[in-house]
Parts: sequence; structure tokens; C-alpha cells
Amino acid sequence: MIDPVTLLAFIPAALALNLTPGADMMFCLGQGLRSGRRAAVAASAGISAGGMVHVTLAGLGLGAAVAALPALFGVIRWLGVAYLLYLAWSALRSGPVKAGSPAVPARQAFRSGFLVNLTNPKVILFVLAFVPQFVRPEAGPVLAQFLVFGLILAAGGFVINGLVGIFAGQAGRRLTDSPVFARWLGRVSAGIFTGLAVRLAIMERA
Repeated sequence: MIDPVTLLAFIPAALALNLTPGADMMFCLGQGLRSGRRAAVAASAGISAGGMVHVTLAGLGLGAAVAALPALFGVIRWLGVAYLLYLAWSALRSGPVKAGSPAVPARQAFRSGFLVNLTNPKVILFVLAFVPQFVRPEAGPVLAQFLVFGLILAAGGFVINGLVGIFAGQAGRRLTDSPVFARWLGRVSAGIFTGLAVRLAIMERA
């Protein structure tokens, strides 16, 4: 369905985008630091699932509504800001992390990653700007091509963000015996979530 040359051009471009540090990577980093490897991988899976929803919407043409209606864009964006601030507050409220303390359940980490990605309207605008460059209407159904390209992006993001989270989780769990580190871990996690919220709040629609 998709020309092999087009696919070979898309894969390295997608990989380069996945390797670029961004909100998704920072979110998985924060989850790994706070709750360990399992939560980080689950969060990465949730982010990839949210990305596939954006790709599907873009393929159906609904992304144009977000691009054309500033009010809708703003509502989704501020929902994302509110959710990230809630995560920051939760990280602070839970207090110092101690060795053996219960981590965030994988299901909850997945849901958090999914919602963080889903409430970032910039993702769908990015999909609308990037993926159509590789779509060829004469090659077959446009939606199917969007989904194939989206799966490549989602798989690459899952692996890379997951590895970042795993690394952070290993480092975090090794250092939780330090009272100073345990005290600051929640603050660092809260700072990451707050930074992502600020970034989302001040980003330009363009």
C-alpha cells in the first residue's frame, strides 16, 4: 500500500523526532524517577496510545477543526495544563519516596500518559503538519496510511521514551536510600510536571 521508498524516508525522520527531547520524554522521565521502570513503561505505552488517537483524528480530517477553532484548541490545552498541575500537586503531597514504598500502579501510569498526550492539541497539529508529507492518495486509503505512519511513530516513541523512563527508574530506586534524595525526588517530579504545564500553557497555537 505504501511505497517502500516513502517508507524508508519516513522511518529515519520519525526516529529523529522520537529522539528529540520533548514533553513525552520528560513525562516518562518523571514517572521513572518517581515510581520506577514499570510505571515509566506503562506511561510510555499510554503516550503512544494517545498519539494513535491523534493520528486517527487527523486521518479522519477532524484535526482541521482543532486547527481552525482557537476556542476548542484553548479548552483542550487548559485541560492538559490542569491535569499536569494535578500530577505535580500529587507528587508533592505524597512526600519523600522511600525504598520499598508503593509505586504508581501501571494502569494509573498508562492512564496518566494517555491523558497527558490526548490533552495536548499541539500533537494533532504536529501530525497534520508532518504525516501528510508522506501520504500519497493514489497509493490507497488516506486513513490507512495515516495509521501505518502513526504506528511507526508510536512504536518508536514507546521504545525511546520507555528506555528513558527505565534508566530514570533504575537511578531513582538506587538512590531512594538517601534521605536527601528521597526528599527531593518528589519535588523534582513535581517540578517536571509543573514545567510541562507551563510549557503547554504558554505555547503559541501556531
